[in-house]
Amino acid sequence: MIYGERVRLRGMEREDLPHFVDWLNDPEVTKGLALFLPLSQADEERWFEKLADRPPEEKPLAIDVKGGRDWTLAGSSGFHNIEWNNRAAEIGIFIGDKSIWNKGYGTEAVRLLLRHGFETLNLNRIYLRVHGTNQRAIRAYEKAGFILEGRMRQAIYKHGRYEDQLLMSVLRSEWELQK
Repeated sequence: MIYGERVRLRGMEREDLPHFVDWLNDPEVTKGLALFLPLSQADEERWFEKLADRPPEEKPLAIDVKGGRDWTLAGSSGFHNIEWNNRAAEIGIFIGDKSIWNKGYGTEAVRLLLRHGFETLNLNRIYLRVHGTNQRAIRAYEKAGFILEGRMRQAIYKHGRYEDQLLMSVLRSEWELQK
């Protein structure tokens, strides 16, 4: 497990799946995600079974938050599109538990991902794509050290309209300066 002060990242477990089905069927949660169709428990079970075929570095990590002595599942994160020759990877994250939104948990989870990516996976560049209208996520990424690289105009079609997608990244050298 990867521990922070109030957040930990851990391997995904089968018993986490009902939470993800609930969250990923909530339009407010998925507003800034690539998902746009309803998701069933069976869909999530099939997805979970396929995780065994992924490289260990690209398996999703559950996000737990600390409440007293207990940890509670709050969302998911992870690396994908790892380019080992370039030492670069994309991250994805979502906090499904809306009761903890806007309390810094997402920022802490992103910082833990950065630490894992730079210190464990030996990456040099970590990037992400975010909906241009997802101000809460953009603020969290900026607090974690991400810098805007560009804007892909009308790159996303969701809920009957097009919106821009932003490309943001952190380089190892930038991360080391802010540590």
